[in-house]
Amino acid sequence: MTRDEALEILGNAEQICSAAEVTAAVSRVAGEVTTLLAGCNPLVLAVMGGATIFAGHLLPQLAFPLEYDYLHASRYGDATTGGELAWIVEPRSSVNGRTVLLVDDILDEGITLAAIKQRLLAQGALACHTVVFTDKNIGRPKPIVADFVGLTLPNRYVFGFGMDIRGAWRNLPAIYALKNS
Repeated sequence: MTRDEALEILGNAEQICSAAEVTAAVSRVAGEVTTLLAGCNPLVLAVMGGATIFAGHLLPQLAFPLEYDYLHASRYGDATTGGELAWIVEPRSSVNGRTVLLVDDILDEGITLAAIKQRLLAQGALACHTVVFTDKNIGRPKPIVADFVGLTLPNRYVFGFGMDIRGAWRNLPAIYALKNS
């Protein structure tokens, strides 16, 4: 996508969550995670690339010992609709015998997060807790319910704060939706 195309997309979008709302949600979630996991020394796994921004804001607020790693599995690539799950990078750290906190940017249909959690548990994780920055209200049941949720969003195409649109705008501090979605 060109710079002009990216600017046009942003110009045709509306902000649905401000940067202040985003910051407050991260802090609230950090408190909830701390309450549950402060005594566990968990392995925190961020789902690349969307969870990068959220994890970068969340982890400094978790004032307890933890280990951090990442994985990369995706159904989207640069598309706006999901396809078959592709495992791009597995965690380098073993999950066997560990309490895992799986961090992701958005719980959309839930297929990707459910598959990742199932795989980690099959690899021997004692527990796998999920934290998503956003949970999209799609109006139907999902195969997974996140343990921690920052914000609930309407069923629209959203981007910003880690979520992209055709590879662009993950870096926005607020969350936007396409006007025609």
